[in-house]
Amino acid sequence: MIVKKLIEKIEGEAELDFTFDKGKVEDVRISFGFYRGIEEILAGKDPYDALVITPRVCGICNHAHLIAAVRALENGYESAGAKISLTDKAKNIREFTLACELIQNHMKWFYMTILPQLEKLLDDRSGENHALKASYFSSTITKALAIFAGQWPHSGYAVPGGVTCDPTYIDVMQAENLIDESIRFFEQMVAGIPMHKYLNIDSVSELHKINGDLARVLRLLGASRMAETGKSHDRFIVFGDCILFKAGKSMATTVSNVDIQYVEEMLQAGTTAKAVTYKNRFFEVGPLARAMVAKEPIVKSLHKRYKDSLITRVFARVHEVAILLEYSKKLLQNLVLNEPSCTLQNHLKAVDFEGVGVAEAARGSLIHKTTVKEGLIAKYEIIVPTQWNLGNSSNTEQGVAAKAMIGSSDPEEAGFIFRAFDICSVCTTQ
Repeated sequence: MIVKKLIEKIEGEAELDFTFDKGKVEDVRISFGFYRGIEEILAGKDPYDALVITPRVCGICNHAHLIAAVRALENGYESAGAKISLTDKAKNIREFTLACELIQNHMKWFYMTILPQLEKLLDDRSGENHALKASYFSSTITKALAIFAGQWPHSGYAVPGGVTCDPTYIDVMQAENLIDESIRFFEQMVAGIPMHKYLNIDSVSELHKINGDLARVLRLLGASRMAETGKSHDRFIVFGDCILFKAGKSMATTVSNVDIQYVEEMLQAGTTAKAVTYKNRFFEVGPLARAMVAKEPIVKSLHKRYKDSLITRVFARVHEVAILLEYSKKLLQNLVLNEPSCTLQNHLKAVDFEGVGVAEAARGSLIHKTTVKEGLIAKYEIIVPTQWNLGNSSNTEQGVAAKAMIGSSDPEEAGFIFRAFDICSVCTTQ
């Protein structure tokens, strides 16, 4: 039996074609029906245009695209012989704004997709206004981002050599207050306990200490026996590298290095999206991957018991919010405001170069590659996180999300597992 299901309430739309055998999902094809051609639009443009155009790929992860684009330019100019050095001030501001974007994305996904969709699937409505919670938290953390970026979405404040903002002590105090308010929200609504107690939880046996909306999701998953569904290849990969995240791949209990040269895109039949592999194998990207590569204790403990299942994947994304909130506070505290915001005084003149920029977006590793000839972009390539997670089967194995849905009892359950990867159609079909 073949069943088609349109997946909405994600960024854009996707279609899932299920093949059932004996009441279980035996195979699934993931299809995206539209294409916008951002890469083609960039051809023939000035390299700096990428800083304005690529954030328009997505209204949710636009800032991650800006950071990846500016890093690609910096890498390219350096390969052509230019000297580019960022001050700690510029680095910390970029990290702070990117962290804010990840935080708001995770919380909107939790309150506008996972929690209401799980309640609907299990017919267990709480009566809570989840959209209102998402809106309040998102607006709070985004205000902190905008203090430095000038606006959100589609900010353009990051430029080769640094940032264009020059914050004051009052700006930093306002940002700190907004982060503190976001932490209070997490404590009161999400975890139900103080942040320091939450972050001290390092094993599955201590999860009973959690209250709030996260505890409700964990209980619903456990009571419905969905906690162990959604298992995939149990392989994870991270390419972005900063103080908080580490580049590498995790397979079983082993973490090892990665090399971007082994990343390959491949066309897929019946969809406008391309799949992405590393050494011809599918790897999961995103918060669970970042936690596994970084060996985050509580996520490792959950993984030891449930592997790369639905409960581990959902928990890792929410848990990353707490880590990023604490990280954001430290970034603000370490800002040295009298350092230069940007170290470049003149427009860079290199006319031929190739550059690669990587950033960890909310959904995983985002890669920008640019080739510039005679001062104009000859080729621009964008590899987005959802291409990693949503690839269909290759000649040798199934894609990450596709494999996770195999064995589901009905399309609704499979659709929920699909949404747990935080699907973004517009990025995938950019």
